[in-house]
Amino acid sequence: MGLPRKALRTTAVGAVSATLVAGSALGLAPAAQAAPNSVRFVDVTGDGGTVLKANVVTPAGAGAGDRYPLLVLPTSWGLPQVEYLAQAQKLADAGYVVVSYNVRGFWQSGGHIEVAGPPDIADASRVIDWALANTPADAGRIGMAGVSYGAGISLLAAAHDKRVRAVAALSGWADLIDSIYSGRTQHSQAAALLNGAGTLTGRPSPELQQIFKDFFASDLDREDELIAWGKKRSPATYVDRFNANGTAVMLANAWGDTIFPPNQYADFYEKLTVPKRLQLRPGDHATAEVTGLFGLPNDVWTDTGRWFDHHLKGADNGIDREQPVRLKSRSGGGYEDYPDWKSVTATSRKIALADTTTIHTNVNSGADGGIIFLSSILDQVAQVPPMASIPLLPRRWAAVWQSEKYATAQHVRGTAKLHTTITPTKESGTLVAYLYDVGPLGLGKLISNAPFTFHGRTPGKPFGVDLELFSTAYDVPAGHRLALVVDTVDPLYIEHNPSGGRLTFSSPPNDPSYVSIPLREQ
Repeated sequence: MGLPRKALRTTAVGAVSATLVAGSALGLAPAAQAAPNSVRFVDVTGDGGTVLKANVVTPAGAGAGDRYPLLVLPTSWGLPQVEYLAQAQKLADAGYVVVSYNVRGFWQSGGHIEVAGPPDIADASRVIDWALANTPADAGRIGMAGVSYGAGISLLAAAHDKRVRAVAALSGWADLIDSIYSGRTQHSQAAALLNGAGTLTGRPSPELQQIFKDFFASDLDREDELIAWGKKRSPATYVDRFNANGTAVMLANAWGDTIFPPNQYADFYEKLTVPKRLQLRPGDHATAEVTGLFGLPNDVWTDTGRWFDHHLKGADNGIDREQPVRLKSRSGGGYEDYPDWKSVTATSRKIALADTTTIHTNVNSGADGGIIFLSSILDQVAQVPPMASIPLLPRRWAAVWQSEKYATAQHVRGTAKLHTTITPTKESGTLVAYLYDVGPLGLGKLISNAPFTFHGRTPGKPFGVDLELFSTAYDVPAGHRLALVVDTVDPLYIEHNPSGGRLTFSSPPNDPSYVSIPLREQ
């Protein structure tokens, strides 16, 4: 129970290295493409006097009395202030003043990494103050946008600063705890990547260092404190402020985001009553936006520009009349549009999980969620998700249920939900549920997964479990089956299975077990 294994550390180091290499390329390439003298590098005084390194791009030919809408772009985790220069140039050409700044604790900006804490939120307001005093920015037309960390800070700043009228949050988070601690289970590869990248490119605060220490040590005595720390940094905590302020919110994410899974964005979206938009595509964390950071054509950034054009410039570009929920299946094809998230998941079909099955814990059965970034990028580029031979999975360590063969294609859209009854032999334990598309030869392609951890249960006493798998869009071909697999070890997560533990899954007559599959209407 508890500590990450050597394999996890090796994977995390590799992932951090790949992220930093990619980050360097992303940071340098836009700078190389920016026109000479088109950017001004400045120092902005943030909260408490902390110096924030920033750059400003202003529309060409701006006169003394001109006023333009302002866009503020906080940088992503671990990336330098030149991250957005290619997009900033395009936005300035479209008539915006754009200020991008390196968030505190990273690179040359001062302070420590606070993970979108109160100092970061105050910094965003100080950057707005600076821009209004030192650029031809219009105080009545202010927006914020960013990728990943920049997305989270943009949302939180908008909740706390009424001057922000529109936000585009790309590959960000709405609920930090539901992102890296869903199902009461540590998403260890994701957290290790963030910890490693933060240590290599910035200065983690003492509080953050303690948070990571407690997180990886599985210190249950500090769990409530960890959750409170995360909720304070979660835009979903402040949904009432968004609704009161009327802030227009655009959310974009990828189905396979292994740092900020899409469920938490969809839940937040449903609670908003403001002008809003939700876009979900194949890929992993920030991979859908990456080409736009090089200045290349990119539909996420194109829609971001349209979002601000309408809400800050009053452009009648039709974005307000489009269906606000846009999904693209991982299996290919174009966008599907829906009036809301509930319509995506309105139809479902249950697969009964009959019979009683007992599995032993502490062994990876061969079913797992893959490797952070690598697996979802392969799925995005080549439609090759993690795979497993379902007939060969050892039933000692994996519980397996399968549907009948489907005569027609099944279009999975939304959030699959598992309901079952578990009887443990130990008071703690972890399980991971996987949904597979199984072909004629028994090869399963991963559709979705999610972990679940319990503590303080009475050994031998059954209890019910309801688990939402990560939302997705996937097309199961005719002639294939769906399979639900449950085991207890996955390299993406920290498991809490004491030695010698066993889990028994049953389906009581008065409370039958099932997995509910969300399907697009035919």
